[in-house]
Amino acid sequence: MTNRSASPAQTPIISVAGVSKTYASGHVALNPIDLDIQPGEIFALLGPNGAGKTTLISIICGIVKASTGSITADGFDIERDYRAARARIGLVPQELATDAFEKVWDTVSFSRGLFGLPANPAYLEKVLRDLSLWDKRKSKIITLSGGMKRRVMIAKALSHEPRILFLDEPTNHLDMESIDSLAKAINQFEGGMVLVSHDMRLISQVAKEIWMVSDKTIRKFVGEINDFKMYLRQQMMKSKLIEGSSADKAHSVKKIGDMFVPLAPLKTYGEAAPELKVAPKIAPPVPPTNKQESEEDAEIK
Repeated sequence: MTNRSASPAQTPIISVAGVSKTYASGHVALNPIDLDIQPGEIFALLGPNGAGKTTLISIICGIVKASTGSITADGFDIERDYRAARARIGLVPQELATDAFEKVWDTVSFSRGLFGLPANPAYLEKVLRDLSLWDKRKSKIITLSGGMKRRVMIAKALSHEPRILFLDEPTNHLDMESIDSLAKAINQFEGGMVLVSHDMRLISQVAKEIWMVSDKTIRKFVGEINDFKMYLRQQMMKSKLIEGSSADKAHSVKKIGDMFVPLAPLKTYGEAAPELKVAPKIAPPVPPTNKQESEEDAEIK
């Protein structure tokens, strides 16, 4: 993979300075952070649910207002120059939000028009082909699979030729072949990108840097992608998701290449599993014969 990272002397395409978010209730969603993204850089933003990943993206995209700090997108302040700033940002949210009865080509063209750009069929064709959607351009979205709908959302985010792209869990509903096609499209993108995902197949192919969000703040992970995988393994061992005294006991782990996928429920035992005891079957009562019935009737009399 070619290295498209920009030199440090270049102006950051995204600059976040002292940004934080505290809601009126007092809930702190994000502590003050500073972050610069250069043109051509692809950040993988990882962290547990509720750590502040989506909050940070929403603030940069103008969906949520920051409590403190400032942000520029391609040199434009997201509050003072919000129109110019948002025109340079493409966002793929977690949720699928499209007109179910619209055709693929029409909805992608409409998204481009929202930013006041003239029609460019050649560019939109390239986007759809890169995402393996060209054959579905005349299909209504309601007829598409979940994975295809996800790719339509990505095409809509790319329709106005943004300089910055935010992908929030873009591999939801995607199979492995679609993930590889998405990785190819991402690597062709020349702007800055923030990828929120836990899909190691995608991260391994595109991420230049990994940033961890935890305790409402952000920090850079120092190392390569393989180092990060080892870090995850260590964290799993510490949290006792995999139990046992040695790696040989982890017989319930399915290995795909150098990836690790714990099978649920995941436990390894040093002794045989307890024997399953089944209650004995109770025979149904035998109906009385004619002779038995006559004897019972005689006793009653």
